[in-house]
Amino acid sequence: MKKKLNKAIALGMSAAMAAMLLAGCGGGSSSSAAASSSEASSTASEAASSEAAGSYTDYSAGFPENVTIKIPVYDRGFEGWNVTDNYYTRWIQSEFGDKYNVTVQYVSIARSGEVQDFNQMIAAGTAPSIIFHYDMPQAVNYWSEGAMQPIDYDEVAFYAPTYWEKMKDTINTYGQLDGEHAFIFAEREPIYYNWVTLIRKDWLDQVGLDVPTSNEEYIEVLKAWKEAGLGTSNEPLITKSFTYFYPWIEEGTSEDELALYLDLNVAPFTWKPTENFLRDMNAKYNEGLIDPEFYLTTDDTLAKGKFVSGQCGTYSFYMSNGTDVFSSLLANDPNAEVAVLSSTCSGVVADGYAPHYYEYPHYGMIMGINANAGAEERAATYMFLDWMSQPDNLTYLQHGIEGETYTVDADGIATQIADYDGEAKLSQNNNKDYWCLVQEVMGYGDKEKDLKANTSLLAPEGYEWIIEETYDICEAGADQGIVTPIFTKAVESTSEYSSDLSTLWQEAYVDCVTCSPDEFDARYAEYSEEYLEAGYQEILDEKQSLIDEGSVLIVD
Repeated sequence: MKKKLNKAIALGMSAAMAAMLLAGCGGGSSSSAAASSSEASSTASEAASSEAAGSYTDYSAGFPENVTIKIPVYDRGFEGWNVTDNYYTRWIQSEFGDKYNVTVQYVSIARSGEVQDFNQMIAAGTAPSIIFHYDMPQAVNYWSEGAMQPIDYDEVAFYAPTYWEKMKDTINTYGQLDGEHAFIFAEREPIYYNWVTLIRKDWLDQVGLDVPTSNEEYIEVLKAWKEAGLGTSNEPLITKSFTYFYPWIEEGTSEDELALYLDLNVAPFTWKPTENFLRDMNAKYNEGLIDPEFYLTTDDTLAKGKFVSGQCGTYSFYMSNGTDVFSSLLANDPNAEVAVLSSTCSGVVADGYAPHYYEYPHYGMIMGINANAGAEERAATYMFLDWMSQPDNLTYLQHGIEGETYTVDADGIATQIADYDGEAKLSQNNNKDYWCLVQEVMGYGDKEKDLKANTSLLAPEGYEWIIEETYDICEAGADQGIVTPIFTKAVESTSEYSSDLSTLWQEAYVDCVTCSPDEFDARYAEYSEEYLEAGYQEILDEKQSLIDEGSVLIVD
């Protein structure tokens, strides 16, 4: 297969200085050094010949010479947390690395700028052994740019038997692209009740209204707040993970239409659900019901700030027991109260529509192997995944030291010791950015037990009811999820145009929301034409061609 390296090369030219800096960051494996495309081709050929041979070297006694694997880890900016050097990274080196003569080198990836970080390293030839992403379209982009090599699944099974046995069905179902084995995955048993939208209950009480259950009731609440001089809704700028339109998808939409338009990396600007969403936002904006400067709210910190300061009466976020949103809100207003407005599984939808939501596919982290990784680096990487898949090792990474960092109750549920502040303290998300390579969500294999565990894991003391209520909302709307169909060949035009379209989307989105209602139709039509000409038409044409030839996997 001939892969496209032109995007990575272009990025390399624009990021030359960043590449120089990255190249000087510590020692890595020899295969991580800048390599030519011919070296990448040689590596791919090596994988193919290894598969044909069907024989692999046994390294269970350790590698004869030290092997370095570079493992990406999200840096979420937790205060006081060194993401690449801490108690757990040193424990991993001691328990796995030293045993097998492997140096495990963690590579920091900014959570909010991960694509830029990966692209710079890919262009410089310094990318980690594993290249990952949570969303399939971006993982496909890395593959189509030549950043990943085909994977020999027999090799994975040989070096990672525990991991393979657990994940083989998922990998065989979703891992193929362009007729080759492209990806391996982390396990996912998804939960949705960690995404919560709060609403100011004290404001609702002040205007004599209940928590709204439809878009029409929500508008009534916002109008009442405006008349009372309380505040507006909180509508942050949408810049990525385009799922805003799900509650506006009409019943009976065909699977082919969903495959054509659903895409986390490219907003379907010209699709009817987007028009519905923008028209609704335009009406609310012109009536003064949403934050008039919503387009300046570009991240969660800003959105939370507007909520806790009393500017806005709603706030959507991933809830955890470490959140300070409640304490900050009460510090600003001791009389503040909150209620649950909605969750991922059930939004406040308009009459005639269903509460559709983005349903996670049956896999967690999507992982590819660096195109430049050699046989020993691959073997060590797979062995690392297998080591982490062992229950004792996974439990240690997820909870720490029993009796020191956590306790276990009579039901076998682990609970973190809240005031523990010793060396073995976990990161604020229970070290998830380390164990997400093999498992997306901690679980006990029992829904009620998982809920009990997650109630304390996701909620600060005194706010457990929010998780319980959100769980009930999710259960009621569980059958409304839509899983994005997966193309089994790369949609190469998506990689080519997604960046430019994202920039145009933000401009068009803000303009269509803030224009006067009588200008909306003309603005929307004008931007739709511009969007299509900017590359979206090529994306739609390529997707339609793949749909017509049957190169799309519809996920139940």
